[in-house]
Amino acid sequence: MLELFKLLGNKRLFVILIGLVMFIALMGFTLGPRASLSWPEKFLRDTVGFAQNIFYKPAGYIAGLFKDIANMRDIYKENEELKIALAHYTRDKVKYNRMEDTNKKLEEALHFTNAQKEQNNYTYHITQVVSVNSDTVNRSLVIDLGERDGIKVGQSVISIDGLVGVISHVSNFTSTVKLITTMDAKDPNSNGISATSMNNHNVFGIIESYDEVSKTLQMTQIKENDPIKAGDMIVSAGDPSKYPQGLIIGKVTKVQVSPFGKTKTATIEPAAKFQDWKLLFVVSQPEVQQ
Repeated sequence: MLELFKLLGNKRLFVILIGLVMFIALMGFTLGPRASLSWPEKFLRDTVGFAQNIFYKPAGYIAGLFKDIANMRDIYKENEELKIALAHYTRDKVKYNRMEDTNKKLEEALHFTNAQKEQNNYTYHITQVVSVNSDTVNRSLVIDLGERDGIKVGQSVISIDGLVGVISHVSNFTSTVKLITTMDAKDPNSNGISATSMNNHNVFGIIESYDEVSKTLQMTQIKENDPIKAGDMIVSAGDPSKYPQGLIIGKVTKVQVSPFGKTKTATIEPAAKFQDWKLLFVVSQPEVQQ
């Protein structure tokens, strides 16, 4: 006992012993199963949360500021591009107005008739596809416009990409569209399309067949000296009864000399996509007075 009192007489050792006892007691208290936190833990968590709130909010504001600055750079760049596009549009608009005014003066000087003036003034009727006939012999569509809507046999039908076909039958409320993918030079009921190049109207040929294997149109009867080449965009040259002038047909992928060597044949990839039909347009030409 005397030795214990001597040991306790050492203040430093006594303080360590008391601290060890309190540490063990605290560990037992915190590690045991509890339904709620103790007030020191609550105080510590609240303090840490408050400190985080003080530092994290300004950090979030700064990060958002940098993000807004980056967005402002993108907006500035887009604004510059829009200004350039607007300048081009204004220039092209002035050029178009000047050309239109010149064209009107030439028409008056040459005494154009009303029919001649209105020949390219097409009307586009928006229509939806009702059904699709995928038969290889008779590919066709049925659209939801008919005779009551002014639709007539022979009118061209286009998509936003290019020429699709021609109206073959009309009823009161619907019409049948015969696709250009049914064109066959051997079929007497298949009418060819007179076509030319969008960039060079000296080119002329007839599109009268479709190759099922290569999924391409064949343009024949092209003169040997016609400057047609791969990459040219082919459009309709104009027909009084169907296929108005300027309808996009497709792009030339290959040009080859015909077997007899007097003419050339061009292979054309159709511009229209013959699948996933959505909206189409029926092209109506002004009626020519006989």
